[in-house]
Amino acid sequence: MTTSGQNLLPFYLVLDVSSSMVGEGMQAINTALPGLLDEISTNLIVADKTRFCLITFASEAQVALPLCDLSEVQAMPVLVPTGLTNYHKVFRLLRNTIAADVERLKAAGAAVYRPTVFFLTDGNPNSDDWVDTYRDLVSDTFPYRPNIMAFGVGNVSTTILGQVATSKAFLAIDDPGAALTEFASTLTKSIVKSGEAADGRVQVPVEPGPGFREVDVIDIDQI
Repeated sequence: MTTSGQNLLPFYLVLDVSSSMVGEGMQAINTALPGLLDEISTNLIVADKTRFCLITFASEAQVALPLCDLSEVQAMPVLVPTGLTNYHKVFRLLRNTIAADVERLKAAGAAVYRPTVFFLTDGNPNSDDWVDTYRDLVSDTFPYRPNIMAFGVGNVSTTILGQVATSKAFLAIDDPGAALTEFASTLTKSIVKSGEAADGRVQVPVEPGPGFREVDVIDIDQI
């Protein structure tokens, strides 16, 4: 894969895979991910300009699919729900992963646009130790701070969603299966439209789809 001279737009999908996601919600995600792969990998213009990474979190956080050109990926990982909802570990991993990814791409000669994160959770964090870790991720002192869109299903509070998001936050008003299918569609469309755009700007939904309602973004420094 050649990156020298390219303008690349990195996308990070951060998924809550805690035990509360068992059943219809996780089934919808596992069904939708191969569709995202098919849509992006067969659009060579989009695949060439974008990079995709999948990070999952529960009690622990892990990189399930390292940042890559989706046209070179054979299959998406199958996700299995387990554990609790630990925001602290995922925000620490996300910051470290973004820093390493962007530095690697730049060292290979690529120009890298600001990373975009689609963050999906169905529950509130199991402790309050995440706030400082999150601040490190979105602080102006972090040169690769991402643009974060937060999506919530289930019992996650609108306050938590608003605090996690830096641009937009949405809460599901539909059943989890339908909402998560719509979430995957929104993510796919955003990657495709962003990859097709000439200016490197991320194309995000101005209005949420029928399965979600928009909630207020809250400045984390205000808490």
